[in-house]
Amino acid sequence: MIEARQIGFRYNGPWVLQDVSFDIVSGEVLGIIGPNGSGKTTLLKIMDGILKPQEGEIRISGKNVQHMRRSEIARLAAVVPQDCTVAFPFRVEEVVLMGRSPHLGLFSFEQKRDREIARRSMERTGIIALAHRSLEELSGGERQRVWIARALAQEPKVLLFDEGTAYLDIRHQLEIFQLIRHLNREEGLTVIAVTHDINLASQFADRIILMDRGSIRRIGVPDNVICASLIEEVYGLSVLVDRHPQSGVPRVTLSHPRGIS
Repeated sequence: MIEARQIGFRYNGPWVLQDVSFDIVSGEVLGIIGPNGSGKTTLLKIMDGILKPQEGEIRISGKNVQHMRRSEIARLAAVVPQDCTVAFPFRVEEVVLMGRSPHLGLFSFEQKRDREIARRSMERTGIIALAHRSLEELSGGERQRVWIARALAQEPKVLLFDEGTAYLDIRHQLEIFQLIRHLNREEGLTVIAVTHDINLASQFADRIILMDRGSIRRIGVPDNVICASLIEEVYGLSVLVDRHPQSGVPRVTLSHPRGIS
């Protein structure tokens, strides 16, 4: 579904990404973890065509993203942001309908099919009862479901999830990842999720990319990526890695800091 070959990117200074290469299989959930400044969000923006790499290329479904129109990329890949600030008090259904814009002409308006797709997207994300409410009235967890519904209305093959649970409590974090996993399993949606939560990545991702200072330090199944020595080296702190008592996946816990009782 996605091929990255020797990606290199910098803004106006040192390289933010260097020699980044990987493949993502259709129908896979891939987690991207790593410390702040390791290049996670930059990599996601390159996948979405917002940024153009100075070196290498990204292909989605065999097409070079750099040679595609914005609307063409949006029909293949949809981004779910951390949260968005909207300038007007749009209703939920209006926000979700915005996801249909890549399929509309320059001066076209939504038709019956577009409204049906938007309604179905709200049903899939459990927010149909909120359709006529203002976005300003919603909780953080509800708003995040709205952004996912808007992304689904694009009818993408790939969902790019950028720190989508950063401002949510643990209950809503879990609910959002469960929803994403459900969409992946039931509808075959390919998901790339950038997250700071190593344990959520371990629980829900088929494979994980661990980023470190602009490079891929390791890529593989959670068992091969989440080990104490590697996490300690990349993040610069002591951790304990054991097994989740129910799922059996690796689980990270901070070690007791020295000198603190």
